[in-house]
Parts: sequence; structure tokens; C-alpha cells
Amino acid sequence: MTISLKVEFLGGLDVISKKVREHKVKIPFEEGEATMKEAIEWICQNIIAEEKDIEVFIEDETVRPGILVLINDTDWELEDKEDYVLQNGDVLTFTSTLHGG
Repeated sequence: MTISLKVEFLGGLDVISKKVREHKVKIPFEEGEATMKEAIEWICQNIIAEEKDIEVFIEDETVRPGILVLINDTDWELEDKEDYVLQNGDVLTFTSTLHGG
């Protein structure tokens, strides 16, 4: 079984995924059993283009501070963060809030 998700990289974060902002993916997990933590691991292995870019996205085994994470347009802090249980059709949005200058 697979779960269909939409994964978005916004705010310049698309540079870690070959400048593709939106990814429609099927991940090899059962609906109702996979968590956001597993989705993030899958994203690191399958969407992030270069291994060196993983450190732009991940710090201390979670999404780096300065990246806003939304699950279906809701801040993931309101959705149990890494423990959120994925559902078919979920939209995971990662937006960088850090800008150079």
C-alpha cells in the first residue's frame, strides 16, 4: 500500500529539490501507520537532490529551526509535529523563513 502526498518547498527552500516547488508523491507506507517523522526521512532519501543539502533541511533529527512546517495548512506544532499520523492526500509544506541580506 502507499500514501499519496503533496510535498511543497517554499521560500527559496526549493533549491534543495532541484528547484521543484511541488512534488506529488506516493510513499510506501500504510495509511494511518506512518508518521511525519517517517515522511521526513523518506523526503531526505527521495526528494532532496544532494546529500549535502540534507543539513539545510534537518538538524538534530528534525526539521531545522527557521523552516515553517505546515500539515494541510496547519502549523505542525498543533498537529503533534513528528508524531502526526499521515493520511492519504495530506499536503506537507516546508517554508524557509530565513533570508540572506
